[in-house]
Amino acid sequence: MSLGAKLALVFLAFLAILVVVIVVAFRERRRSRDLADDDVGGQQAQDARVLAIIFGAMLGGMLLTLLVAWLVFL
Repeated sequence: MSLGAKLALVFLAFLAILVVVIVVAFRERRRSRDLADDDVGGQQAQDARVLAIIFGAMLGGMLLTLLVAWLVFL
């Protein structure tokens, strides 16, 4: 497989991570409209889910960066 094809696969993986983050963020935003203003526990759980997805995506991006460096320089 050529370097261009490998990097294209990495780019598609990056897009997949980006799509997951956007979909989850919009889903949680839609859910937040259904929560009562005094439901602090529900709001905290919602915030935790969004943060977990965002930080998970950051770790995924870091791994993709390492993969690109390995593909290009080795």
